[in-house]
Amino acid sequence: MPGLTSKMSPVPDHGEESYQGAGRLQGRKAVITGGDSGIGRAVALAYAREGADVLISYLDEEEDAKETQRLVVEAGRKAVLISGDIQHPAHCREIIDRAVSELGGVDILVNNAAHQASFKDIADISDEEWELTFKVNIHSMFYLIKAAVPHMKPGGAIINTASINSDSPNPILLAYALSFKAFSFLELLPTSRLSTVCRQPRYYGNSRSRGV
Repeated sequence: MPGLTSKMSPVPDHGEESYQGAGRLQGRKAVITGGDSGIGRAVALAYAREGADVLISYLDEEEDAKETQRLVVEAGRKAVLISGDIQHPAHCREIIDRAVSELGGVDILVNNAAHQASFKDIADISDEEWELTFKVNIHSMFYLIKAAVPHMKPGGAIINTASINSDSPNPILLAYALSFKAFSFLELLPTSRLSTVCRQPRYYGNSRSRGV
């Protein structure tokens, strides 16, 4: 369920007027899923102002993606756009391949994209909806991490954007909450580069899209 920044009221603050970089990521290459808007755009903007080149992965929100690209380029950094659905393993691998070929590598992977839909009753959740939630929220992270790690040098980082719903689930977000509970076990992966940042229950712009 894609969301558009232009439809949000009030318009989200991504740090356009407030964030000032200090060169802390100078020369780094970052991959951000769901980087077209919301948290993803804020991260892309911050990383660019810190000196990183950025690959922005998004579903199909071209208008938002191009605006994020503009902000990154305005900060003096390179921005690569790639649209597509991360529920598919091949697309996850393509994202990393594009980062390697067009940015020159991967130093930071931010798994931010997610799928969320609300249902009042478990009977309303279709098999397809259940599977889609886990494919986007869990399977994609595994595929992206697996593809990225061979290209990451010492000092690289994998950042997964989690949800408060994994610990304090909202009953109408059963599939979403459970997917992020499973997500916590990704920290068992044999890599020291992985860390988790948790979304809090507040307004995040287009929080019901793949680009949370």
